[in-house]
Amino acid sequence: MARANEPITSSSSGPTTQEDDDDIFAELEAEIENDSSAAIREQGMEHLKREVQQLQQMKNDGHGQYREVTDEKEVIQLSAKKPRCVIHFFHHKFKRCEIMDKHLARIAPKYFDTLFIRVFVENVPWLVERLGIKVLPCVMPFVNGVSKDRIVGFEELGNTDQFDTATLEWKLLDSGVIQKDDSSGSGVTYGTTQGVRRNIRGRPQDDDSDFDLDE
Repeated sequence: MARANEPITSSSSGPTTQEDDDDIFAELEAEIENDSSAAIREQGMEHLKREVQQLQQMKNDGHGQYREVTDEKEVIQLSAKKPRCVIHFFHHKFKRCEIMDKHLARIAPKYFDTLFIRVFVENVPWLVERLGIKVLPCVMPFVNGVSKDRIVGFEELGNTDQFDTATLEWKLLDSGVIQKDDSSGSGVTYGTTQGVRRNIRGRPQDDDSDFDLDE
């Protein structure tokens, strides 16, 4: 289990490194310098600097990672201020929350523009009551501070502990909290076929039940 505010890693390739960012910056800077207009060059450099600063701030906030946030006020601020944010409400003692963590850790590095965080329900009692969270795991996507969906337990993921990461990814894409880059192709589900999406509610339920906070 990762310590608070430390990213949870997965076997998937992670976000761009500092070396990658430096290479991109150098390439863009060279293109701008080659422009014949001094005014355009200056405007381009200013825009590039703002983009780099924004990128660095997003990295500092945890974009490209899946991390735990322990402070309730910070969770509220992130969900309200970030354009796209996914929050997993979890409990340390529940196996299905660990399974959800594994899948979210795989998805987070693929969608840098969306912030992915996990919060221990006992650290955020006001939010749990305010949002009416009763069953775990509970994943809530927020777009511009507004909740767009609520994935409770595994019912919408096929009623099985062995659901594919692509099924969860499709649910998040459908909510609008993550957006697929058009340059990566027309498919949006990374292996989840239309038939699977249509029948994800029809699989048999595993023995491991969802965790009820009232119990």
